[in-house]
Amino acid sequence: MIVKSADFICSNTQISKLPPPVKPEYAFIGRSNVGKSSLINTLTGKKGLAKTSQTPGKTQLINHFLINEGWYIVDLPGYGYARASKSEKAKWDKFIHTYLDKRESLQCVMVLIDSRLEPQKIDVEFCNWLGEKGLSFVLVFTKADKQSSVKTDQNVAKFRKAMLATFEEMPQFFITSSETQLGREEILAFISNINQHFEVPLFNPPA
Repeated sequence: MIVKSADFICSNTQISKLPPPVKPEYAFIGRSNVGKSSLINTLTGKKGLAKTSQTPGKTQLINHFLINEGWYIVDLPGYGYARASKSEKAKWDKFIHTYLDKRESLQCVMVLIDSRLEPQKIDVEFCNWLGEKGLSFVLVFTKADKQSSVKTDQNVAKFRKAMLATFEEMPQFFITSSETQLGREEILAFISNINQHFEVPLFNPPA
């Protein structure tokens, strides 16, 4: 897939104000500082599209980016950021979970995992929640350029082992680097394939 256009459409904290669910959507989510904004910018070929920040937990809104006039990348708040208050965290969690569980046009959740780390409990728990809800998701291992491919493979194998404690098989996964563009073509091809089979869902427009 060639990305010809990528435009920021809107930021929201209310599900009711999201764009109508008539185009396929792919939600990108992960722990704070996993490299989500950098990956979105790499996929779209637009450097400043998603705002990268040295401050973890910066994305506190649902951001919609329209790609090629035909589908959305949805940038979701990172989970597990410790400096938010408990009530704020609970609010984000409810908001994110409602979006993921109820969004009619959501095709797949891209769960970003830092490839340099051993399996993190919060990542495994989030994948388990997606599995319980029957939501389609893939794993995207980020920052692969920061270490040897052997080390990345070892951590992916450990993550697979952690996943197989509750899943029958390891979900599809991609190994990526925003620096070298590793994995970019594979993710775009994956999305392109799903887009070809997308049918506009039935939904009730807000009154």
